[in-house]
Amino acid sequence: MLDPKLLRNNIAFVTQELLRRGFALDIDEYQSLEADRRSLQAETENLQNERNVKSKLIGQAKAKGEDVSPLLAEVSGLGEKLDLAKKRFGEVREQLEQLLKSVPNLPDASVPEGEDESGNITLRECGSPRVFDFKPLDHVDLGDGKGLDFETAVKVSGSRYVIMTGELAKLQRALTQYMLDIHTSQHGYTEVYVPYIVNSDSLFGTGQLPKFAEDQFQVAGDAASYLIPTAEVPVTNIYRDVILDESELPKLHVCHSPCFRSEAGSYGRDTRGMIRQHQFEKVEMVQVVHPSRSWEAFDMLTSHAEAILQNLGLPYRAVNLCGGDLGFSSAKTVDLEVWLPSQNEYREISSCSNFLEFQARRMQARFRTASGSVELVHTLNGSGLAVGRTLVAVLENYQNSDGSISVPDVLRTYLDGKESILVS
Repeated sequence: MLDPKLLRNNIAFVTQELLRRGFALDIDEYQSLEADRRSLQAETENLQNERNVKSKLIGQAKAKGEDVSPLLAEVSGLGEKLDLAKKRFGEVREQLEQLLKSVPNLPDASVPEGEDESGNITLRECGSPRVFDFKPLDHVDLGDGKGLDFETAVKVSGSRYVIMTGELAKLQRALTQYMLDIHTSQHGYTEVYVPYIVNSDSLFGTGQLPKFAEDQFQVAGDAASYLIPTAEVPVTNIYRDVILDESELPKLHVCHSPCFRSEAGSYGRDTRGMIRQHQFEKVEMVQVVHPSRSWEAFDMLTSHAEAILQNLGLPYRAVNLCGGDLGFSSAKTVDLEVWLPSQNEYREISSCSNFLEFQARRMQARFRTASGSVELVHTLNGSGLAVGRTLVAVLENYQNSDGSISVPDVLRTYLDGKESILVS
């Protein structure tokens, strides 16, 4: 959530920056509510003070044996006015808070201009797409009859699910384990296991609620519980309503979990295969850091996700998202996009984002400085990586003309030393 003081004191700047990401703040509504808030706050304080003065006079009059009935009548009338003013003040403050909850984060100055993904800027390309001496198949055809089963998944669950068996199931597990091993042993993350169901406070804290309620899978019969859309939600919310000591920062966590998304805004897109599913797996990195190290941490986190792609030998590019393509809570996002031969294009496999204090303010995640003051932490997260899409990328980039799949060197120890799988 944005700093209310920033909005009150520099609304022109905030409005201009929000327009960079395609969000038009209703200035008239905000200023009207803010004016009402200030007026009612002053009225409430004045009535409270007046009642206190009258109550003191009643005490003095009683001590002198004077008739206090006129003063009691005045105090009673002030009490009614005060109760009404408090009620109106609370209503206006709630309206103002609801408006602020719908306002996204401000984009960082390094975020390029643009209305949609066409405005994104490629920062770097790593690796060269493979030149095949045969027509490469997509992952659906490669896995057909060899452990990738979409038809049975439709029978069991519905569309946009998959069942994997045999070597493909093992390859997915190997990818997951490899990512966790690298992030914990080389990148300094502490692995954490979290619930797959969270409450609405947690989704509000990271910014999925209230704006993106339709994208969430709500638990039937429980209006306040949801399946997690990403491990970012439960992991980051570990620090909700927590005050850390400055010496405890940074906190680096990595978590493997399933992710559940309704994909409400993507009907008709990526209906074939595993690119866009209702249930998928990710290895998620979360950092909670001192504000002074925020951008240093962002570069580090992004490099950790890139390291997995580099070690797997997968061609990819890093893309700086423009203002119009930013997520609700993000101040800056760099997407990593892996090359898919079947589509002849790069597809997102990781989003690395810096939220600055936006999520922390919603969660009241703070730290105490050496001088004793309490400040908001900064939060960051990134996929390291989306496991299903990584599986797709390995299948397509490492395929052979006979339909077998060469196993990347770093995964062979996880697959009993096999150099290839799906061998006919």
